[in-house]
Amino acid sequence: MARFDRYLLSQFLLLFGFFSLVLVSIFWINSAVRLFDQLIADGQSAGIVLQYTLLSLPRVIGMILPIAGFAGVVYVTNRLSGDSEMVVLRSSGISPWRLARAALVFGLFVAAAASVIAHLLLPLSRQELAERQQALTRDVTARLLSDGTFLHPSDGVTFYIRQIDADGTLNDIFLSDRRNPARTEDFTARRAYLINAAESEEDEAQPSLVMIDGMVQTLNEETRQLVVTRFDDFSYDLTQMIGDAGTPDRTAASIRTWDLLTDTDAVAAATGEPRGAVIEEAHGRFRDAGIALAAALIGFGAMMAGGFSRFGAWRQIGLAVLMLVAVKMTENVTAGVVQASAALWPVAYLPVLLGLLLAAALLWWAGRAKRLPAHPDGAVTA
Repeated sequence: MARFDRYLLSQFLLLFGFFSLVLVSIFWINSAVRLFDQLIADGQSAGIVLQYTLLSLPRVIGMILPIAGFAGVVYVTNRLSGDSEMVVLRSSGISPWRLARAALVFGLFVAAAASVIAHLLLPLSRQELAERQQALTRDVTARLLSDGTFLHPSDGVTFYIRQIDADGTLNDIFLSDRRNPARTEDFTARRAYLINAAESEEDEAQPSLVMIDGMVQTLNEETRQLVVTRFDDFSYDLTQMIGDAGTPDRTAASIRTWDLLTDTDAVAAATGEPRGAVIEEAHGRFRDAGIALAAALIGFGAMMAGGFSRFGAWRQIGLAVLMLVAVKMTENVTAGVVQASAALWPVAYLPVLLGLLLAAALLWWAGRAKRLPAHPDGAVTA
């Protein structure tokens, strides 16, 4: 049995790696395409896009691990049952509880991997993403210096440059500002320059767009009156269009678990989130690891509980999926309860308890003593 446990565990890990690779690739490529469209449209380089996609990888992996663990257990158990290996072991008197030892060790492995992602890699990646977003906000050149393309650096703002000379001169620009519902401003100029200027030595330099030989058309949306003003030169403050980078916003998801648990009030004050949300974020990381363990055991228990069927194992797989859906629904409900009241943090672990109870019920059902049907004359048929 020890040798079989090692064999079963190796098969679980092999298929877990396969499903993880496939699912992470699918979700990561989908996320990378959206980031590529967004960042390239803002004038960023391919290197920046690659950095962003790599930093989004821990979030994708953390989401995929329980699914890959469940799929690996179900596939391996179904294949061994189809090859009659499980039938031979069951016929020799080995109980499903004993067979579940390898699934338990595998579930603990997946839970440990999910814990590393949730407690270490995910907060670091989210904090790094916030800092890089702050740096991109400051990088006006990368966001605006793209000729021949209509750019939208913020909601309600459109910017266009026909051509950029080698010395940095912007030729034939168009700037439309529609952020004020009562007034629309459209700027056009033959030439323009991007400069960083400060009012004094103590002040930080602010980006400005100096437009030469142009005009501004101001439309009053209420009276529908259009005012046209021509100018020789005009300076437009870009900070009001792009926004102030400032300090990157911190969220509870980007803070270490130890700080969330030991310094909850300070974290809530720094992030502006309710105390319950901070507590739920901390315990939710432990809960997610427990759900990964429960998912592996539910998959194994469901495949062991089902008998032989000519139609395959779809009924068992469907039952296991429904149980996982019930666990996830319970997770959503309990998360709202903890967010509303931080004192009820033990409620966050109810989905894990439910998942383990469902797995235990499936194993009990698989190992129950099956009675043979009785003959009408009182004899027991074989």
